[in-house]
Amino acid sequence: MQLRYQFRVYPTPGQQIALARAFGCARVVYNDALRARQQAREAGLPYLSDAELSKRIITEAKATPERAWLGDVSAVVLQQALADLNAAFRNFFASVTGRRNGRKLAPPRFRSRKDHRQAIRFTKNSRFRLLDNGRLRLPKIGDLAVRWSRKLPSAPSSVAVIKDPAGRYFASLVVTTADDETLPPVESQVGIDLGLTHFAVLSDGRKIASPKFLRRAERKLRKVQRALSRKAKGSNNQKKAVVRVAKAHAKVADARRDHHHKLSTTIIGDNQAVYVEDLCVAGLSRTRLAKSVHDAGWAQFTAMLEYKAARYGRSFGRVGRWFPSTRMCSTCGVVSERKPLHMRSWTCLCGAVHDRDINAAINVLAAGQADNSNDRGAQVRPASVPAQRREAVTHPGAACSMRSVEGISAL
Repeated sequence: MQLRYQFRVYPTPGQQIALARAFGCARVVYNDALRARQQAREAGLPYLSDAELSKRIITEAKATPERAWLGDVSAVVLQQALADLNAAFRNFFASVTGRRNGRKLAPPRFRSRKDHRQAIRFTKNSRFRLLDNGRLRLPKIGDLAVRWSRKLPSAPSSVAVIKDPAGRYFASLVVTTADDETLPPVESQVGIDLGLTHFAVLSDGRKIASPKFLRRAERKLRKVQRALSRKAKGSNNQKKAVVRVAKAHAKVADARRDHHHKLSTTIIGDNQAVYVEDLCVAGLSRTRLAKSVHDAGWAQFTAMLEYKAARYGRSFGRVGRWFPSTRMCSTCGVVSERKPLHMRSWTCLCGAVHDRDINAAINVLAAGQADNSNDRGAQVRPASVPAQRREAVTHPGAACSMRSVEGISAL
């Protein structure tokens, strides 16, 4: 499988100017191509092909006085800018026609030199090289000093140079990992219930405390943001203050990402199968808990679990977001009424006393292990569930609870 390895690079002042020139040329080519397609659409002309765009926006434009400076950067950088635009259009068309899942995508927009993130990409055609002295040689930019934190599993096929809002430069290299990275099989499987009181609660009873990186850094963030608000708009002091704010936020994001990497690697290494609940993060981020939801970073964590499971030969599954993991008794399978967030433990009609989060993690594990499909992939009816003692068939929610078990046997 293909993975990205990102390393910090430290360009010299002259190399920073060359990178800024490359960022600007790639942005101009992207905007010119987008404008050409918009004008063709408004004029009722056919959709401009990729080859026609490359000829008109790059090859012919270099011969004009207005765009002669496009020749100062590598041609691969300009071609990759067109490739980014084509990918944006393909994703937009797939979203409009329904071939792409998820929320609808907007059409491509123009890029600005004031965008906080700038990036260019080099492929093998550009003949970039990793030198023996540890430097990264890029055409028409020079040899960049790289801080190597780990070895690459193979030779990179492409490299992207990224400048983040904090003014830091990174080299993102795409490599193909080896085929023999499968970890030795283990017997244990785990279900994970993600939350805010605890970041993650595992079905074996372990609780991972929520680091709350953003909450802990709020005091410093408040200080630098107030200093930014007092700077004159457009002044050099305001630009410096913007960088200080970006650095403070980058420190929080880096700490959160490091925590997610370490925790996901440990869980994947200790378990043969991992199951999580498919949470609607976009919906939760519109509630009063939005700041805490963003601070937790559930989507980033589950994405790490998914790709690491595929890389190391583990199983990963998502349980539907409508599955009543919190309200279902993990002992008898009965679904009770909704419970407020302050209720951390509850007692079922069968007499079982449950910790709210551990019970949910156990139910997520059981739902993930349940196989409700036949060899053709069609859904099969779940097994019948016997009614509980002292429980009438007409009990509110009884029929619903039996349908919600999804193959989990009840005692």
